[in-house]
Amino acid sequence: MKRLFFMSGVALFVAGCSHNQSVWNNNASSNSPSRGNMTQAEYDKATGGGRYTQLQDTAPTDTVNTELLPELVPKWEPKSRGGNKSTYEVWGKTYKVMDSAKGFVQTGTASWYGKKFHGHTTSNGETYDMYNYSAAHKNLPLPTYLKVTNLDNDKSVIVRVNDRGPFHSKRIIDLSYAAAVKLDYHTKGLARVKIEAITPAKGSVYQAPVVKTQVVTPVAVAPVVVPASVPVAAKMDFTHLQMGAYSKVASAEALKQRLLEEFDTSISVFISEQTGSLFKVMVGPFANAQDMNLWSNKLLEQGFSKPVRVNLTP
Repeated sequence: MKRLFFMSGVALFVAGCSHNQSVWNNNASSNSPSRGNMTQAEYDKATGGGRYTQLQDTAPTDTVNTELLPELVPKWEPKSRGGNKSTYEVWGKTYKVMDSAKGFVQTGTASWYGKKFHGHTTSNGETYDMYNYSAAHKNLPLPTYLKVTNLDNDKSVIVRVNDRGPFHSKRIIDLSYAAAVKLDYHTKGLARVKIEAITPAKGSVYQAPVVKTQVVTPVAVAPVVVPASVPVAAKMDFTHLQMGAYSKVASAEALKQRLLEEFDTSISVFISEQTGSLFKVMVGPFANAQDMNLWSNKLLEQGFSKPVRVNLTP
């Protein structure tokens, strides 16, 4: 992960962030990390010009219980005085700051930043708190509220962007450590996410949409029967798309509800309890490979994880 700090209005100090243990010089004071075999330029970058006492980032030693953290309620806020120049440069690369976040959606890889930066100033002049729900983004105006969804487990969190970064070509956002815990990727370090901007009108507070519970009556579906006259090569190897498998039925129900909200009754969705006591969310059956390919692409286009093709025909 990377963070950006403005000094004297011109100089930029950017520090790298990872999840390895901190490197300390046992012969130096606790405020002086060991330079080791690093060049002076590498050392200055890692310490932010002497700003940080850790060369690499680490997680806090105490447990973060996100159940005790209140959810953020997005509201309209004016742009902060700091961190909103139209362009800025880091490591020789120029970045543009968006004028508005309205309608912004992005998918990609998220990282997190923690103890190394805790208590230090963010790009818009606030203080970074790894125990709150915040984030760093290269281009969004500061502050911006985002809904961030972990595409691997469908968990989501609302964060407030008040910092710049990550300056890594393959990452789109740095989340605070608490937000990473909420999305359950803090032990992995990286996650596939979808981020969606929430932009309340001036003077207003965001109201989450009311989700109407849709009661679906299970319908017995006859298995696809392939006439004996059809050559074996033309028979389908798969009849259903598996969208996820969960140990808890609540997680499976949540994914099922998302599918129904997105596609309504145009597809059949059900939960199958089969091997290993896993609750599997299934879409189908499909009568032919063409329909299955069509729906597989539709599901991917709407941000769902890549489905697994399975055969449930007896």
